[in-house]
Amino acid sequence: MPPVPATPPAGLTEALTPVVGVGASAGGLEALQLFIGNVPAHSGLAYVVVQHLDPTQPAMLSQLLQRVTMMKVSEAMEGTHIAPDRVYVIPPNRSLTVAAGQLHLAAPIERRGMRLPIDALFESLAEDQRENAVAVVLSGMGADGTLGLRAVKAKGGLTLAQTPASAQFDAMPKSAIASNCVDIVAAPEKLAMRIVAARAKQARAVVPAAGASGVAPPADAGAALSPPSEPGATDAPGPSVDVHDDDTAHDAVAAILHLLLERGGHDFSQYKRSTLLRRIERRVRVHALESTPAYLRLLRTHPQELVLLGKELLIGVTGFFRDRPEWKFLAEQGLPRLLAERVASAEAAQSGAGVELRGWVVGCSTGEEAYTLAMLLCEALAAEPRCQGWTFRLFATDLSTDAIETARRGWYAAGIDADVSEPRLQRFFKRESGGYRVAKIIRESVVFAPHDVNNDAPFTKLDILACRNLMIYLMVPLQQRLLHMFHYVLQPGGLMMLGTSESLGRATHLFEPADAHVRIFRRRAVAGLADVPYFPVRRPARPNTVSKESAVAEPETAKLNLQEHADRLLLKEYSPPAVLVNPGGDILYIHGRTGKYLEPAAGKANWNIHAMAREGMRLALAAALREASENKTTVQRRGLVPDEANGAQTVDVTVREVHDPGVLAGTLLIVFHERFVETPVPPRLPRSKAVGEEIQLELLRTRQEMQAMREEMRASQEELQASNEELQSTNEELQSTNEELTSSKEEMQSMNEELQAVNVELKVKLDDLALAQSDMKNLLDSTQIATLFLDNQLNVRRFTEKTQSIVNLRESDVGRPLSDLTSTLDYADLLADARETLRTLATCEKQIASRDGRWFSVRIMPYRSLEDVIRGVVVTLVDITVAKELEAKLRAG
Repeated sequence: MPPVPATPPAGLTEALTPVVGVGASAGGLEALQLFIGNVPAHSGLAYVVVQHLDPTQPAMLSQLLQRVTMMKVSEAMEGTHIAPDRVYVIPPNRSLTVAAGQLHLAAPIERRGMRLPIDALFESLAEDQRENAVAVVLSGMGADGTLGLRAVKAKGGLTLAQTPASAQFDAMPKSAIASNCVDIVAAPEKLAMRIVAARAKQARAVVPAAGASGVAPPADAGAALSPPSEPGATDAPGPSVDVHDDDTAHDAVAAILHLLLERGGHDFSQYKRSTLLRRIERRVRVHALESTPAYLRLLRTHPQELVLLGKELLIGVTGFFRDRPEWKFLAEQGLPRLLAERVASAEAAQSGAGVELRGWVVGCSTGEEAYTLAMLLCEALAAEPRCQGWTFRLFATDLSTDAIETARRGWYAAGIDADVSEPRLQRFFKRESGGYRVAKIIRESVVFAPHDVNNDAPFTKLDILACRNLMIYLMVPLQQRLLHMFHYVLQPGGLMMLGTSESLGRATHLFEPADAHVRIFRRRAVAGLADVPYFPVRRPARPNTVSKESAVAEPETAKLNLQEHADRLLLKEYSPPAVLVNPGGDILYIHGRTGKYLEPAAGKANWNIHAMAREGMRLALAAALREASENKTTVQRRGLVPDEANGAQTVDVTVREVHDPGVLAGTLLIVFHERFVETPVPPRLPRSKAVGEEIQLELLRTRQEMQAMREEMRASQEELQASNEELQSTNEELQSTNEELTSSKEEMQSMNEELQAVNVELKVKLDDLALAQSDMKNLLDSTQIATLFLDNQLNVRRFTEKTQSIVNLRESDVGRPLSDLTSTLDYADLLADARETLRTLATCEKQIASRDGRWFSVRIMPYRSLEDVIRGVVVTLVDITVAKELEAKLRAG
């Protein structure tokens, strides 16, 4: 009698069988057997199993799983309608997806090593089953399945993972748990019962949840992707809970909201109570608790669960071109009209060039809606000749930082090709690693940022604003406040998009419908200041009044004796000014008065000798520093003129490297020796001649400086060029090596996973063969018939224990020719008959006497394998001595 499927819970789609997707990789066979082996035979669910398999070898996974379950296990086939209480296994070298309650197979597009079949299954399952989807990640290497779990979680489905400690390879379960998108973590043998228990609770909770709120659950929430994890979930299913009617539960919910505001910084008090109750009840069921007050106690002792609850309240569902009529109207009528108005305004203001359109997507979730609007704006600007050179900037915000990070990456699974047309895929996306990445031109036009529309200041001077499927979760006062704010931030004639279930309420005086059949509105012009909204701004954090600088106690000055005091005076009076610098020229210490030689450079403070040296000695000082540092010698420069306006003052500079092995090692000491030169009064020359000599001296000095600068620049340029070429060559080599290593690593990891699966299957097969061999040996020994197996060359392959009493055999004789063996039989034609049987494949049977007086029925027949291939002959020797003696007596009598 075929199994009877369980009745689907009320409120669930009856046409589709609930599906549990199970993903595993290396070490997954044992986990799969434990999981499938503990599934009830009549759970009413279907199980689709995906494991990383060797694409070049046939798989035994379905046969191995069939041994541990009463459900029917079979390999998936294209177009198979999913039936309850069945297990479907992915075939080798195929990708497996679910759509409209059917299985679909396709050849993998990605090369070996880049395939993520578990993610592909989970993502299709999320789209097909939505809140009824269940996804399980078991043992395996890598991170396949994590993105798929996020997709299932975003649709409100149930996600589970094997405890890493129980997995043979824990990389996949750890990756799933670290992504904060796992509801239940348990051993594989307990996960099946947790799924059945959760489904039963969901069936009991559907009717009370809808009745308590008075409205049907909303379809989506443009708020955010929520990836809560459940590392602390218990293994035993708890009783059903009710968080709707009890006064104690009401107080517990209020306390939970206060905790979320106090510790998480987000105020959920203006969210609809029905939404809050459903999300809180879900976490209560996940933890198998009895009531909401018990969950409140858990929140107070486990701060991480408070974070997970906050993310649970932000679950959002979105997609490309969701609600196509709205997007079609926006592309064909809304945006062209908006651009025409903006062109007219720009022409009137004579500012047509460089115009930038601004938009804001509130509650962008994982970014699909923002990128959809960006694509339409790009197409609209390209189609309007008067908008050449115009650009646009979209601000996409969400309360969830996890959703923002996903949106910024701009990578989406291959399933988006069902929502995005092929021309748009080719223009705005790039195919890579199992999915599509948004093109750079679109990503650079969208700015993603975390933002709380209830508490943070809004973006202003907008041309278009999209806030779809967010306000359905908010109470009416907050809805009206947001609508007033949206009206304020939009420019005249700006467009506002709402969700299909949202309306203006009492704000009809602020907006007018752009069309009667879509939820797109145009901003009305409202006179006066009565409608200027109140902008909530977060209170700034209390300034830290504690000084960040700690007072340093001045050391007590030691009393100087007379000699030390005299030495200090002499050093101060007679020692030359000096500066200690590092190899880069940064000043570490200044001794004496150096104002004649150094001066602070204009602009930002710069304590570098090259910037502070006076102009007349800067080049010579730089050359001396470089020579002293490279040659490790003392360098002197004489007759330098620090101040060209005062030529009578010159200075001798000595530069040497400090050879102290301590902290001063490698530093340079610059000593200034000041000189005053008595310049004789030259004979009075005609004014024109004096001016000419001054010009010649200035030209000579300039040429010398230019020559020095050219040499220095040439040397620096050559060094920089050589360094740049070396770095570029090294960078290219490293990049090429890195790409090769990454590719090799991925391929090796994939092959390792496949080999692990093949190894496990072979181990099971070897165990089966060993058991079959043991059974055959016991069977042959129990018959007490002497049997001798020979191969095609008539060499001994195997024999039974009884054969040893007739033919002289022992274990070491395996492989020896039959002609080398002796026996008690008086049968000289044994070898010839065996060859004849092998040639003709005809059975030979004779009665042969032995030398010890016994008689045997010797039968020689071909040995046929399971593939019907002749592998030698089989010789059986049945003792018929008793029958011969009886026959002789009968003849004698």
